[in-house]
Amino acid sequence: MNFLKDIFTIFYPDICLCCKDQLTTNEELVCISCRHDLPTTNFTNQPDNIVEKIFYGRVAIVEATSLFYFLKKGKVQELIHQLKYKNQQKVGTFIGDWLGEIILESERFKTIDCIIPVPLHKKKQQLRGYNQVSNFGKSLSQKLNIPFYEDILLKKSATKTQTKKLRLERWKNSKHQFTIQNNTTFNCKHILLIDDIITTGATLEACINAFKDYKNIKISIATMAYTQ
Repeated sequence: MNFLKDIFTIFYPDICLCCKDQLTTNEELVCISCRHDLPTTNFTNQPDNIVEKIFYGRVAIVEATSLFYFLKKGKVQELIHQLKYKNQQKVGTFIGDWLGEIILESERFKTIDCIIPVPLHKKKQQLRGYNQVSNFGKSLSQKLNIPFYEDILLKKSATKTQTKKLRLERWKNSKHQFTIQNNTTFNCKHILLIDDIITTGATLEACINAFKDYKNIKISIATMAYTQ
């Protein structure tokens, strides 16, 4: 079997998703050199970090973090592009494992009860075939030993990408888009809401507002990357 695997690798080598160089035997998805170059934020260990400040005066959150800085034409952008548009779902697992280890070592995020992803509209998910944050959430769930619920939040309407929209446009597009779609009770629970990239926080704010009728609910946020 190893011989056949070696032959297959000669003709179809595994390549780094960031730099496109061939991976060595002990590397997976990202080569060691690129992994060291990925711009981590250290937000997990920083109270009042940039991501938390996004929500000041808007909605109440407990804590927030992002693993990477998202830089235009950078390696994190390439990773998330591969995840969202090239069916490289293992990227979500890779990032979830990394962030999960950091959270476990942190003094923060200790009271999380469950993890809920920002949903895609069902038509968009059918077209893509998956929600790009699903594996990210599943990996965090395994690392932190808490439940992951994909069937809680529902996106009511499909929208075009918000990448190039201004803050006000994002807020208007996200307002009232999300609803709770089952009878699970979250009274007195601490939810970790997850997404791929946070910029203005409009989408996450709309998701948080969908939980407004629950009593004594707490919400924290974790994303793969943060971009200004």
